[in-house]
Amino acid sequence: MADRVRIFDTTLRDGEQTPGISFHLREKLEIARALERMGVDVIEAGFAASSKGDMRAIQAISAEVKDSVICSLCRCVEADIRAASEALEKAAQKRIHVFIATSPIHMAAKLHMTPDEVYDAAVRSVTLARNLCDDVEFSLEDATRTEPEFLYRMVEAAIRAGASTINLPDTVGYAAVSEYGQMFRDVLAKVPGADKIILSAHCHNDLGLSVATSLEAIRAGARQVECTVNGLGERAGNAPMEEIIMGLRTRKNYYSCDTRADTRRIYQLSRMLSSLTGVEPSPNKPVVGANAFQHQSGVHQHGVLSNRETYEIMKPEELGIPQQSLALGKLSGKHALADRASQLGYRLEGEELNSAFASFKDLTDRKREITDRDVLAILRDARASLNGAYKLFAFQIFTGNRMTSTATVTLEKQGETVTRAATGDGPVEAIFNAVDDIAGMTCTLMSYNIKAVTEGRDALGEVTVRVNHEEDTVLGRGVSTDILEASCLAYVNAVNRLIRHREAEKQTEEAT
Repeated sequence: MADRVRIFDTTLRDGEQTPGISFHLREKLEIARALERMGVDVIEAGFAASSKGDMRAIQAISAEVKDSVICSLCRCVEADIRAASEALEKAAQKRIHVFIATSPIHMAAKLHMTPDEVYDAAVRSVTLARNLCDDVEFSLEDATRTEPEFLYRMVEAAIRAGASTINLPDTVGYAAVSEYGQMFRDVLAKVPGADKIILSAHCHNDLGLSVATSLEAIRAGARQVECTVNGLGERAGNAPMEEIIMGLRTRKNYYSCDTRADTRRIYQLSRMLSSLTGVEPSPNKPVVGANAFQHQSGVHQHGVLSNRETYEIMKPEELGIPQQSLALGKLSGKHALADRASQLGYRLEGEELNSAFASFKDLTDRKREITDRDVLAILRDARASLNGAYKLFAFQIFTGNRMTSTATVTLEKQGETVTRAATGDGPVEAIFNAVDDIAGMTCTLMSYNIKAVTEGRDALGEVTVRVNHEEDTVLGRGVSTDILEASCLAYVNAVNRLIRHREAEKQTEEAT
């Protein structure tokens, strides 16, 4: 359909390249299922040849997701393409995505190839991919800095070789808005067969223009747009999926295009990614930011009370943002918590529900009023601690401004407790050293962040840590009304993730 724009989500591939972010297999499956439920057309599940972890993730997602096309990225290298084909073997709908750089600076400085060598590699690779898969996408990396005549030549060759989707990415966020749109118009006008395939836009946000350039490409004829949830990605990130979808939906009269995405799942998906990555959208971020539907000015408040459309061009309920909920408190049961969790983008059941409910009841003993932000913190903490190798049993701190801090930490593992004491420059370092001693690991703390989840002296404190061990960097989170306890919980969560990573790698090596 001419007015249908396909959503190509690359959160699991390009989004995972956000510094400090790494998804586990279980998390990738959870994200893929959520993208499928939302109606995303294409899910780029990873880069099969880049790691055993990506290969396993693509295979697992291919076996489970049926309503979206599953895609694997690969370079113009035969081994990459065959790895992608192998990873996608069980996919009901599959796509091999081949790319090569085409700008002068990339060809000379990165590839050390001549334009003719790049051309030959592209034709050879697209042909191989097409022999292995009916659906092939070809991307010209750094298309916006590619010489126009060479770009047209490459696009035409890729179409002849069997590519049914051609992606013209603004890889470094370089293009001006009208300039990017004109590139698509020129390709449609000057390349034979370009009107018979799907043109795709993939824009980065280095100059803050990723959404604008993506929408301009759609105006110019692109019918696929590549994006990530919350705009995750390299450097300044990719074009945020939620902004593109709502831009098209809200101004359908202007763009004459729409997607098949279920916008009521946008908020849930955004919250899920925030929870899994530890990267919260800015409060003033369009569509999903905490302030997106807040009105401070008296004039604005009066207008909204009279008619919401005076200052709201979107309705919060269209995005799945909870509007009215049962009040949660000391007497609330599991069903009420599970219902609120569902509204916030979480599916709670079994042991995960039990763990979250135990934390919820503990919090109601400390706080009179439980807000949605409290609930989100509880849910993140319950998920982080579930099935961990170690659980915090007890801790004790001796600290002061004229003494060396000492922490005594007791962790529980499979019903048995282990206690260690350690010192540090402060109470937090002492806690972390004690946990390292129990786990038998020497970890490096890359970052430590703490924030109050809600207002008031009884607010939950949420601690986020990034911890490195050897070549593995993971995120850990913990919440408590006691910031030292939250710090300990976050660090234990990170250590558990490192242990699971190490065990998964060991199992893969034994299997191969």
